[in-house]
Amino acid sequence: MMTMEEAQIRSSIIKAMGHPVRLMMIERLKEREHSFSEICSFFNLDKSTVSKHLFVLKESGIVTSQKTGTDMIYRLEVPCLTDFFGCVTAVIENNVRRQRACLGEE
Repeated sequence: MMTMEEAQIRSSIIKAMGHPVRLMMIERLKEREHSFSEICSFFNLDKSTVSKHLFVLKESGIVTSQKTGTDMIYRLEVPCLTDFFGCVTAVIENNVRRQRACLGEE
């Protein structure tokens, strides 16, 4: 059984992922590392907002960064994290199946 401390640590990581922009950033970084400029180009947000989202991901240990020239390069520190997305999708699909069954659609 997990301890309260372990649960709090896990919860803080899940909270760091708990924003649509940060989920999208993780998805992009799954493919390959990206520079700050590239990440900014993915979103219609000001640079300070993008920076704040990256800071949250970095503080939680989800991403790391490295300065290259005048830009920061970000990469997903633990790629298996995206396996979690598959699990979330399975929950969504299961919920849809249950709702359809309740409505007599299956």
